[in-house]
Amino acid sequence: MELIKVGEKTYYIKNHTNIGVYKVDDVNVYLIDTGNDKDAGRKILKIIEEEGFKVKGIINTHSNADHIGGNKIIQDRTGCPIFGFGIEKAITQYPIIEPSFLYGGYPFKELQNKFLLAKESKVIPIENNIPDGLEYFHLRGHFFDMIGIRTSDDIYFLGDSLFSEETILKYPFFFIYNIQEYLNTLDYLDTLNGKLYIPSHVEVTDNIKNLIKLNRKVIEDNLDKVYNICDKQVTFEDILKKIFDDYQININPNQYVLVGSTIRSYLSYLCDIGKITYLFKENKMYWVKI
Repeated sequence: MELIKVGEKTYYIKNHTNIGVYKVDDVNVYLIDTGNDKDAGRKILKIIEEEGFKVKGIINTHSNADHIGGNKIIQDRTGCPIFGFGIEKAITQYPIIEPSFLYGGYPFKELQNKFLLAKESKVIPIENNIPDGLEYFHLRGHFFDMIGIRTSDDIYFLGDSLFSEETILKYPFFFIYNIQEYLNTLDYLDTLNGKLYIPSHVEVTDNIKNLIKLNRKVIEDNLDKVYNICDKQVTFEDILKKIFDDYQININPNQYVLVGSTIRSYLSYLCDIGKITYLFKENKMYWVKI
């Protein structure tokens, strides 16, 4: 991990999940996300303390485990408040919701891992509690109520609203909860005119136009892929197998629930816009083109 200054008051810690750091005075800072586990939390605290800073609070963009994993250890050691929005606040307080939602029932032991299940932390609503110099905006789609943060230095922390070409090549069906909202978010991002942008899993950049185009194209390609698989009556498991086979994805419990949930989101979108429908036959559910 490395602390990098990008504005008068704005820093970020370069990491697998980029961590925002915003100074509200000479000593106190707010963190934007905390990485994927307690080890990330320890490293963040070490960096902050070495700079002579103190953690005043934590703002979570959303409640995926790789963004809230360091919450508990940092909160336990500093007593700082944690701020979240909407459903994300609830999941951060009760993180068992994430693997339960992805699996569609109580998650078996192998799904209760640090990639899907963070430690509980105490969270308060960000509404009316946002520190001076920061503002939040909605970035729904990837998850339920994800937000981004803009600092007074005109620097935007974008959570998981954009993914890099490297990530997309590795995970072509990267996780999305709501396809329509994700497309709406891409439209919104296209209107921004910030000084610098810091997505959580992408290199810092002063221009996100190409990233927006890339992410939109992937969504469109995936929609076509799922739609064409439904050329004949297919079950969800048929579709899932076809996706895993065609993209040579190694199936494991995490990928099964993450890719599976995303495919269901694509099916819902295609169904809602009237391109596919479902039917029940011999006690099986089938999807098919209209």
